[in-house]
Amino acid sequence: MTAENEQKILLIIPAYNEAEGIVENIKKVKHYQKRCSYRLDYVVINDGSTDNEEEVLRANEINHVELVQNLGIGGAVQTGYKYAQENNYDIAVQFDGDGQHDIDSLSNLLEPILNNEADFTVGSRFLEESNSEFKSSKARQTGIKILSSLIYFTSKIRIKDVTSGYRAGNKKVIKQFVNRYPRQYPEPESYMHLFAQNVRVKEVGVRMFERTTGVSSISMIKGMSYMISVSISILAATLSRKEG
Repeated sequence: MTAENEQKILLIIPAYNEAEGIVENIKKVKHYQKRCSYRLDYVVINDGSTDNEEEVLRANEINHVELVQNLGIGGAVQTGYKYAQENNYDIAVQFDGDGQHDIDSLSNLLEPILNNEADFTVGSRFLEESNSEFKSSKARQTGIKILSSLIYFTSKIRIKDVTSGYRAGNKKVIKQFVNRYPRQYPEPESYMHLFAQNVRVKEVGVRMFERTTGVSSISMIKGMSYMISVSISILAATLSRKEG
């Protein structure tokens, strides 16, 4: 039995008002399960949806956790990490419920962790080895570059796709995120907490798609207020890291 076969891997799928597309997304996951070489499970976190998502999940017997109120992306993902810890998973993967993440890129995220080359991986659209045609809007790409530069300035570690939600972590990361996971700006801010705990982070190329259903959980990305707020959060996390 290989190391891959021995690992229990969980897809954490946060979903808010994704009734329209969640069934099709889970079908892709289930199809991938049949052809992958490792134990792969999933759990949808219904983040207090106001559409008929809960009804759809139950009718289609989709494994899920229903939150009684909307906690936002940070709270939903942290719930998934708690589920992973309680059920003794070795690796947890954040996977969007809107179909933006390519399930066929999952092996790219898992390989460095399975080979003990990293504790945490982030899927990137901006590396040369990425085959992602979708790169997001020009305005958002500019914002991502600014945040990437800020994280590099404060940590000397370069993460190009800092807002990517396609990420995977081992048990060390699962434990850390169960105890502490940023709520407002979880992707960029969480890197500072990971670096503070000497977590080995590796960026890998993945493919992503433009969302076709639902509403983005980070609507503030459109404004300068988002950039200012995230930058302050990163700097605050940096100060916390130094004091710790």
